[in-house]
Formats: sequence, C-alpha cells, structure tokens
Amino acid sequence: MTITPVRDLRRKLPKTYAHRRKVLSEISTVLSQHRFLEPVLERFVFNDGTAKNLMSLTGTIEMFFKGNRYNIPVRLWLKESYPHTAPLCYLKPTREMMVVTSKYVNSNGEILMPYLDEWRHPQCDLHGLIQVMMTVFSEVPPLRMCLDLEDSSSAPKAHTLEEFSHVTLDREDDLPYSEHNETIC
Repeated sequence: MTITPVRDLRRKLPKTYAHRRKVLSEISTVLSQHRFLEPVLERFVFNDGTAKNLMSLTGTIEMFFKGNRYNIPVRLWLKESYPHTAPLCYLKPTREMMVVTSKYVNSNGEILMPYLDEWRHPQCDLHGLIQVMMTVFSEVPPLRMCLDLEDSSSAPKAHTLEEFSHVTLDREDDLPYSEHNETIC
C-alpha cells in the first residue's frame, strides 16, 4: 500500500465528521504502523437501509497462529460520530477464504469484541482496536482457506470452529480407511 499524506486524508474525509482532527490523527497513526491498511471513502449501507459515505480503513492486519504469520483482510468503518462511537468492523474475505464463526465473528463477517462493546473515548482508539484484533485472531483465527476450490466460486461461507475438528481424507483407490488407520487431531 502507499503512504497517504495527511493533506490527502484531510481532503478525503467528509466535513460531516464531528471530530475531524482526532479522526485524521488516529488514521495517520494507524497508517504509519500498519502499512497494509489504507483509508477508503465509500458508501456504507446500514441495517435500516440508510446509506452514508464513510471513511474506512481497508486492507490487512497481521496475526500469528502456530508460529506462522497470516494477513487478515478487514474493513474498519468509522461513523461520523467517531471517536465517540466504536467503528463498525468486518472481515473482508477473498474468494478463497471462508469465515469461521466464533464469539468474535458472526456469519456475516462482522467482528464482535468486548473492546468494541465497551468502547470509551479516549481510552479506546484505532491503534488499540487493531492490537486487540491481532491478539484475539492469533488465538481464534477468523478465516480459513477453502479446502474445495469449487466452493470458492460462490460467496464466502461461514463455518464454526467445531467443523474443523478433524479432516476426512479420501483414498486414491476409493476404499474407506479402516478405523485403526484413522487419526482425529
């Protein structure tokens, strides 16, 4: 991603934001520390059907799981009342990914965390939110790669963690595995 100068952010951020200086400051701080996020102004449609042009931070955040680094695609929408209201946070899976529902992510890819529920300005900010996401996602990964690429042609699917407790392998000779050769990890 490219570095966005503050003057470009200032032009991009709608004047409808009540706390423009604070929003610009937090976005600049996050962009200086998370190079794979970028500010994007797009139309957000709320559940009641109303739509507004909102600023979002879109891209990936890093997480580590079992010693491996992964980039989790996210979109963090800032409402016009930000920083006094929490961002609306979503996973943005690619076609090869599926959402894994948990207590932190629903089937629509919405990120649900106590940090967001208990949002209090100035104790909570974008940088802190991203740090919490990185920590939580390292413990409970929110996405999985699709095992069957034919399924990836449709919309990303949500799965629960329990669905990934074991893997079924097919033998090349189409015979079933005998019980003494099976392993459940």
